[in-house]
Amino acid sequence: MRLTLHTDYALRVLVHVGLNERGLVTINEVAECYGISKNHLTKVVHQLGRAGYLETVRGKYGGIRLQVAPEDIKLGDFIRRTEEDFSLVRCQREEGEECRLSASCLARSALSEGLEAFFSVLDRYTLADMLETERRAAAPSLVAIMG
Repeated sequence: MRLTLHTDYALRVLVHVGLNERGLVTINEVAECYGISKNHLTKVVHQLGRAGYLETVRGKYGGIRLQVAPEDIKLGDFIRRTEEDFSLVRCQREEGEECRLSASCLARSALSEGLEAFFSVLDRYTLADMLETERRAAAPSLVAIMG
């Protein structure tokens, strides 16, 4: 399974906004930080706002900020909401294409079990965990600059 760019960008937005403690963040700021097209990022931010993750403030001094506490955003739930297709093989799709191997294909059930395990692990982590990791990774850089 591979996550889409949409989910990748959406996670980057949440991390960037979550790390900002001074208030609103602009789409331009996020786009420049990660080298992402502003137009594409605008769509991602719009969907995050509609999903209730971000508050968007319009106007000259507008921007975006988290609308949900970072500890309440489980990565598994987030990915379930941003991705559209979790079929690892064609026979797992909703249209229900028959398994070409057999009616009781072990691979299909094993892959389904693996996907459940994947989400079970992701559900143990939150955006707050990601933010803490990013802050710790940035700390040595800050000490070197200030020291």
